[in-house]
Order: sequence, then structure tokens, then C-alpha cells
Amino acid sequence: MEETLCNVEFLKNNNTYIARVQSDLGGMREYRSSSFEEVLEQVIIDLQEEFETAM
Repeated sequence: MEETLCNVEFLKNNNTYIARVQSDLGGMREYRSSSFEEVLEQVIIDLQEEFETAM
């Protein structure tokens, strides 16, 4: 059986990249940067910390 752990949405608004992350544990949060790699790194670190503490 599959279970959704989180939803991640990446957007670009002019020169700003936006990541929206929603999960049961962390709720809704948003990250912004002019660098896509920086936004992606922020999302990865946040989700790693969130799911490591949940176990």
C-alpha cells in the first residue's frame, strides 16, 4: 500500500525559484532563492531532518 509522505512543488517567478513543501509532520513551508540548486539543497536538508527525527 502506498502512502504519500510529502508534496513538493517547484516554481520559478522571474529570477526567483520557489519550493513549496507540505507534509503531515512539518506542515506547509516555502523556500526562495535566486539559485535552483540552493532551493533544492534546502528542501533536501529539511526533509532529511524531518524524516530522521520521525523514525
